[in-house]
Amino acid sequence: MLVFLVKSDLYRYDGELSLRAFLRNYIHEPGFNFLVWFRVCSVFHSKFIGWLLHRKKIRFGIDIPAKTAVGEGLYIGHYGGIVINGRSVIGKNCNISQGVTLGIVNRGEKLGVPVIGDFVYIGPGAKIIGKIKIGNNVAIGANAVVTRDVPDNAVVVGVPARCISFNGSAGYINNVLNGECL
Repeated sequence: MLVFLVKSDLYRYDGELSLRAFLRNYIHEPGFNFLVWFRVCSVFHSKFIGWLLHRKKIRFGIDIPAKTAVGEGLYIGHYGGIVINGRSVIGKNCNISQGVTLGIVNRGEKLGVPVIGDFVYIGPGAKIIGKIKIGNNVAIGANAVVTRDVPDNAVVVGVPARCISFNGSAGYINNVLNGECL
């Protein structure tokens, strides 16, 4: 399972699966570097590996706890300022940009954390907070503040976020690895 997850993340970055691609992206792509250690820490729960992941969090400004449910093929386009609540759920083949927050609401009807569907693009600075469901194939614009459920194939922008079309995330999600290719 670990190898498949790392391969699916690598393919999202490079569109190829090779040792050379792995090393190139591990060295030059901080998002991929973090994801390798996130995946390892998610599978093997040791203090040493947890310490290494903590160091990567500080170095790259990406705070995704190892217990977070993250599907295959995550792509972190630019690192820095990414904060994900550990109880959030992120579907497969999603893009997360810099400055994104998936946060908890501690009171009221939206008490809880977001659930992100598959093939979702989250633009720079977007904030998704509370117990809401983001559908599949959704594009969330830069600096949008999402506090309500978003249906499949929607494009949402603004503060508070509102749907402007149903063109979805087509064109934003590239290099998707199908399980049968392995």
